Amino acid sequence: MRVYVPLTLPGLAEAHKAGELGPGPLTAYAVTPALREWYVSDDIEELEYAALSRAAAASLRLLAGDPGALRRRVVVAVDVPDGAAVADPGQGLGSASLGEVRIASAVPLAKAAAVHADSDDAEADVAAAADALGAADHGDDDAQFVVDGAEDHELLWFGVQEIPGLIG
Repeated sequence: MRVYVPLTLPGLAEAHKAGELGPGPLTAYAVTPALREWYVSDDIEELEYAALSRAAAASLRLLAGDPGALRRRVVVAVDVPDGAAVADPGQGLGSASLGEVRIASAVPLAKAAAVHADSDDAEADVAAAADALGAADHGDDDAQFVVDGAEDHELLWFGVQEIPGLIG
């Protein structure tokens, strides 16, 4: 099963140094039954993109909590055994945690298929979005517009062997 683990660049550096994503439990995003029902598509690529997008939003939340981190969203795509990622069966379609899964233990970074990260030109918009996230959560429409601006930037694909260049 492919899961998408939200991180920051410092989090990616820690994972690279340790050789694993963890310790567990890890929060990740995947194509869950609730995500399938919400997205209403049978196209697995579209569904995986939706899960990746949910992980990118979670990475933005991690950035909002780490003011010292470089303002680039990071998501690691990793393959885990089907039973390793568990979704909350009570997750509703309107839930902010749609597609969210838990992985009980650390995952070797060697299981990673790719890293997705913002380009340098996204940093200003991602920084503004991280700063506006709290106000957006409280219903501020202008702040939500700023948060949505970060989503206009597509995450770039990087091979796992490119991690040293991303964190260096």
